[in-house]
Formats: sequence, C-alpha cells, structure tokens
Amino acid sequence: MSTALRLLNDWQHGFPLLPRPFEALGAEVGCDGAEVLRQYRALRAEGSLSRIGGVFAAGAGGAAALCAYAVPPQQLEAVAALVSAHAGVNHNYEREHRFNLWFVMTGSSRAAVEAAVAGLDVATGLTALRLPMLRAYRIDLGFDLLGATRRGAGPARATTGAAVEAIDRPLAALAGEGLPLADEPYAAWAAQLGRGTGAVLGTLRGWLARGTLRRFGVVVRHHELGFDQNAMCVFDVPDAQVDAAGALLARQDGVTLCYRRARAPGWPFNLYAMVHGRERAQVLAQVEAAAAAAGLLSGPRAVLFSRRRFTQRGARYFGTPQELQHA
Repeated sequence: MSTALRLLNDWQHGFPLLPRPFEALGAEVGCDGAEVLRQYRALRAEGSLSRIGGVFAAGAGGAAALCAYAVPPQQLEAVAALVSAHAGVNHNYEREHRFNLWFVMTGSSRAAVEAAVAGLDVATGLTALRLPMLRAYRIDLGFDLLGATRRGAGPARATTGAAVEAIDRPLAALAGEGLPLADEPYAAWAAQLGRGTGAVLGTLRGWLARGTLRRFGVVVRHHELGFDQNAMCVFDVPDAQVDAAGALLARQDGVTLCYRRARAPGWPFNLYAMVHGRERAQVLAQVEAAAAAAGLLSGPRAVLFSRRRFTQRGARYFGTPQELQHA
C-alpha cells in the first residue's frame, strides 16, 4: 500500500491528538513529518483529501435536513449554483429521479435550517422536500478505500453525543472546517482562540470520550478516489417495523450510511442507505443483497444514483470560527 493511500485510509479514525501529529504519523509510515505534510498538501490539491477534522454526532449542536428539488432539466445548473452558494449547504448532488437535486442544509438550529431552506425556495421558485433525520443506524464511520465498503458486522455507532458547550463553539467550528496543514496545527487553533494547546487537545479528547465527536480524522472525497458510483437507496417501511429493518440493513456489507428520515408529501420513503463503489453493477448487486438480508425486497423502494456532485464540504453546525469569535 502506498504511503499516500495509508495516510488517507488509516487515519480516518484516531488521528493523533498530539502537539506535532504529522511527526507521529511519519513514525508510523516510515518518513518524517515534513514528508507527511507534503503528501497531505498534494492530496488536498488533487481533491482526494477534503479535510482533517471532526465529524460531530447528532445532539452535539446545530441541526440539518436532507432536502430535494424536482428541477426542470433546463434550470438544473442555475438552481444547483444557487443551492451550492448557500453557506449552510454541505452536500449538493444531482440524482437519477424526478426529484433530481439533493442537498443537505445545516445550521445552528432547526429554525435556522428551515429559514434557510425557505429562502432557497423563494430564490428558486421551487418547493423543497424537507427530510430531517429521525434516527441513525449507521452514520459517518469513514470510508474503506481498500474495499470501498465497511467490512464485518460490528455495532452501528449512531448514538447521540453530548452537546458542545457555548464557550467551545468556536473550537467546534474550527474542527468542522479542518486542521491547518502545519507542523503544530493545534497550536495554530489555540492561538486563534486565545487558549493553550493543551486545553484545545483536552477538549477534543473529551468530545471523543463523551461521543460529541463521532470521529476525528481524515475526511476523503470518494469520487476522486475512483468510488464514483454513489447510490442512495430508499425504502417505504411500516413505522412499526422500520427500526428493526434499519438495524439489519446497517449491518450489511456495502452499506456505509443508514438512517430513518421523516416522510414528506409526495415522498413516502422513510429508510435510507448509502452504497458506494467503482462499478454500477457491483453497487446494484450489493443493494439487492443488503435489501434481501433486511427483508426489504417486497416493499416500495427506489435506488437513486448520483449523476453529478456540485458541492461536498464540512457541515457548519456552529457557524464559521470568525463569526463566533466576533459574536
């Protein structure tokens, strides 16, 4: 395995919370910290590295909603540009469906998210489906670049984490945006916040211990790494059965994300799973196998492959660091 692939794959979890983390990684992969930094900078420049930072659990703060527009094809690029330009949007994809533009709106509260989506409705002249998450069965465990899928059937880490305290929201905003690629990145954060490096590291460790952070580490862009067959699978499951079905579905090989969402008028589906791969046929086979194992073959369902990715960036549940420091 190449050093670059190891740096992307092996530290999606457990990135060193040490004053000089890139030196620690260099000791693991057989080079110095300067070479680790050079490789991460190159990976970021080519687009395969999104950031090195935190992925927050539900309940840590802020809110989010998956939304979708049914956009006339001739308007799609213009509407997608309006959506992507909103600071609260962290994912924005074209998918194969009448509802063809799918995005995630994030914000400091449910009211802020709704206000933002309402503003986009006015700007676009369309009405978005609002599909807030009700329960996570498996979410954001990282991405296995060797197998393009989570292996094994370990427990889904989808618990609610402790909330970020108000005094720590500027640090949370920094963790969402990602570490600077510098010799002592946590010291740079500490200087920006007017805190000590030890205090910053202690807070991050505490967030991981309490479940506020699902993980702290490398966040990859799977498209740039060849895993560009991205399927969102949706199922209409009776409410009394959805938790059992979701728990089964989350354990299947190939399923990287699995969660329950609210239904909406014109959209009956309440159970979602994501499957990624290099080949469409392989992804479809994994979808069928996972649905069969979870007892979901007979009910209403759909598979929405992505066509284009307009936006992928870190969620801004806590605003920007600059906004919070001057609030």
